[in-house]
Amino acid sequence: METLKAKNKETKKTTMKISGAEAIIHCLLEEGVDLIYGYPGGAIMPVYDELYKFQDKLTHILARHEQGATHAAQGYARVTGKVGVAMATSGPGATNLVTGIADAQIDSTPMVCVTGQVFRHLLGSDAFQETDIIGISTPVTKWNYQITKASEIPEIMAKAFYLARSGRPGPVLVDITKNAQLEEFEFSYEKCTGVRSYNPVPKPKEEAIDAAAELINNAKKPFIVFGQGVILGEAEEELKALVEKAGIPAAWTILGLSAMDTDHPLNVGMVGMHGNYGPNILTNECDLLIAIGMRFDDRVTGRLDDYAKQAKVIHFEIDPAEINKNVMSDVAVLGNSKETLKLILPKINENKHESWHNEFKEKYKIEFDQVINDQLNPTKEGLTMGEVLKEINIASENKAVIVSDVGQHQMFACRYAKFNQSKSNITSGGLGTMGFALPAAIGAKMGAMDREVVAIIGDGGYQMTIQELGVIFQHNLPVKIVVLNNEHLGMVRQWQELFFDKRYASTVMTNPDFVKIAEGYHIEAKRVSKRENLKAAIQEMMASKNPYFLEVNVEQEDNVFPMIPSGASVSEIRLK
Repeated sequence: METLKAKNKETKKTTMKISGAEAIIHCLLEEGVDLIYGYPGGAIMPVYDELYKFQDKLTHILARHEQGATHAAQGYARVTGKVGVAMATSGPGATNLVTGIADAQIDSTPMVCVTGQVFRHLLGSDAFQETDIIGISTPVTKWNYQITKASEIPEIMAKAFYLARSGRPGPVLVDITKNAQLEEFEFSYEKCTGVRSYNPVPKPKEEAIDAAAELINNAKKPFIVFGQGVILGEAEEELKALVEKAGIPAAWTILGLSAMDTDHPLNVGMVGMHGNYGPNILTNECDLLIAIGMRFDDRVTGRLDDYAKQAKVIHFEIDPAEINKNVMSDVAVLGNSKETLKLILPKINENKHESWHNEFKEKYKIEFDQVINDQLNPTKEGLTMGEVLKEINIASENKAVIVSDVGQHQMFACRYAKFNQSKSNITSGGLGTMGFALPAAIGAKMGAMDREVVAIIGDGGYQMTIQELGVIFQHNLPVKIVVLNNEHLGMVRQWQELFFDKRYASTVMTNPDFVKIAEGYHIEAKRVSKRENLKAAIQEMMASKNPYFLEVNVEQEDNVFPMIPSGASVSEIRLK
């Protein structure tokens, strides 16, 4: 009886009378949050006042724009696997978060955004800095909620973190009226462990596992395409075990990159619009396509009516909504990829598929001779983006976290960066958000201070969030920033060259002196335009213990190939 009493005493909720604003801080601490990115304003000021009192437990990083706060939270979440947190005021503060929220939604990044809101009695009155952020953000959040009284805060915040991190992760937004922040109530906290009618991780079905194993064991030309679901599910070792046991060539989507060592002999490269020649061509020659934690995005599949029609399809996926959405599956294996791959491994026969592998090697040789060699070992005078990545690989020993923006440089980074550790490739995949890389690199560095973080950015995207250099300067964050400057919006210019008869409409950039701007933020900076200076400059950058900016002037009209034209089949991939 005494033991039972002791247990009841231990599990009894403790309560304290505090304001809603202080309750928000306690909720964050209860969820293990120690880092927030945000920007204060009138409607969220009570929370910031409480935040000031908890500086020893909770670090707040002042972004220079609310969009920068969300991208930093994304970078932190992607490199750590934890929930990123961003905070802003009402009105324009809240709406400035939306791009980052949408980016997190389509790329399945766990994030909780807290926004202030006008007093409850002013809702709907067009009060100063009032926007309907719930209505605006509904299409791009996993869940959102508006708190109008303080007593709702503990339950809603617990639910927000549970939904953000469980199952297929995503962004959650909690909007809190100012009266709810000021009201006092009896606070107690209990973590959320489930939500009615929400099944975040479907239970794998034995018959699906058996059917998938039979297809794999009988296949003559099996092919794996793995995505970010492997990383989110922490299934890297299970993927490697399956690939090695069954001898199956495996390719990645850009968000799957780094789940498997890029130099692994069974890693055959990237699929998709600017992916490798072999994986794209042979997608339409395999007899079994095994998709693991990927969603058959249009940039991967090309024209759907000519995508792997000859093959049986197995889809390992945690989200039932993705099954048969774009590509019909013969076998759907629902569940967390770590669990489902563990279940199927004992049922898989050992195999080599040597002749099938040779087909990938032959296609790689074609691509190397016609594309890759010209990028990595160029004979032309101008610098290529590929050779810059090559030198970064060498200087970092393939250990750096590469955070890329969006455009040509992104595709070059995904194609030529090398990794030997998971959670090393951070980029905006589904939304393609220019301006992502600089703030995301800040978050990535703060989440992995023991790793080198290199931001690869184009001259266009860099200027969209260049103000976040202020965060790097203020906190002396040793982020390495590489701007590949071709004085164009490179990817758009490439399309204009290939499909619009070289009508370069609004793609030529007249840029400022990036080196002087970096120096204005007291960041060490250098510019390189000649090949003989490139290696030394990159080695100097990587050796620095401080923030470092390197501008590399590259070929203005260098295109990223291979390329699958929009609306074309993966079989119609172009090498030139």
